[in-house]
Amino acid sequence: MDNGACSYRRFLNGDDNTIAEIITEFKDGLILFLNGYVNNIYTAEELTEETFFKIITKKPRFSGKSTFKSWLYSIGRNTAVDYIRHNSKISELSIEDNINYFNDFEATERAYIKQEDKIALHKAISVLTPDYRHILWLIYFENFTNKEAAAIMKKNDRQIKNLIYRAKAALKTQLKKEGFVYEEL
Repeated sequence: MDNGACSYRRFLNGDDNTIAEIITEFKDGLILFLNGYVNNIYTAEELTEETFFKIITKKPRFSGKSTFKSWLYSIGRNTAVDYIRHNSKISELSIEDNINYFNDFEATERAYIKQEDKIALHKAISVLTPDYRHILWLIYFENFTNKEAAAIMKKNDRQIKNLIYRAKAALKTQLKKEGFVYEEL
């Protein structure tokens, strides 16, 4: 079992302090992953809180068939999909709200991705299609295996391999457009 799974098992056995360990370890990555679904960092933070609330209150069973992280991200993904279904209307933000959103998003992005090259890469990824963004994020930023990514995205292994190939090609094209100099993808 990985660290998250051990902490979760201790939480289920009554050690309430271990939930803080889980939140600390997985919160930031989960926020950025969910932001790829909802394109709003504030909503992603709320969905992350809701995901942790679900595991605290409902205490779903972790079977151990995947890593704890992929299990948690699957719950987060399902939470985001439910949110999108229930809030399918496009909300309009004022110009001031948009400016505040982008300023806060860039501050969060810079804090999480510290080097200049990684920021350029992240921006290039953000203009890709949602599936491409999600697969690149899961595989290369969160270090999930293809099998774990397939479980999270509800796709089979072949679809994941094709998606990775196409996402890398699209990213390479986008990076060339932006004049990004890279060695190899």
